Amino acid sequence: MIQLKIVEEFSARGHPNITATHRTTLEFTKESTLTRKGNCIVAVDAAKGLKDLSEAFRRACQDDNARILVEIDSPGIVMKIAGRGSHLLTLSHPEEIVIRKSTYATDRTLMIGADAAARDVDRRLIHKLRSPSTRILIHLTVEV
Repeated sequence: MIQLKIVEEFSARGHPNITATHRTTLEFTKESTLTRKGNCIVAVDAAKGLKDLSEAFRRACQDDNARILVEIDSPGIVMKIAGRGSHLLTLSHPEEIVIRKSTYATDRTLMIGADAAARDVDRRLIHKLRSPSTRILIHLTVEV
């Protein structure tokens, strides 16, 4: 039974160097530049890093029973990624939001046990995100 549901939203944009080929992680960053080495990054110029999320949202993600949903919304394409929270999450990074398939947690980690990583994102969306003019809306939902 869901007792608490909190939603956060922010925008980000594409970049010509987006490859989105990483097998275990996916990342949004506030940085405006990107090298080809950043193969987990799917969007830059994000309006929020983990530290910018509300205290209530971050606290809820730290519950081992938390379910977290990330929705990437671009006109004509919506990608959903589900994972879970953990007491190991600090959600304190000022610039980055990282989604992980593994259980590895750092200050950059939003959720663990995700059902998708960068390479799993719809290639039509990645193609769009190679244009700096492409803007996406990201919805984060945590349920405890």
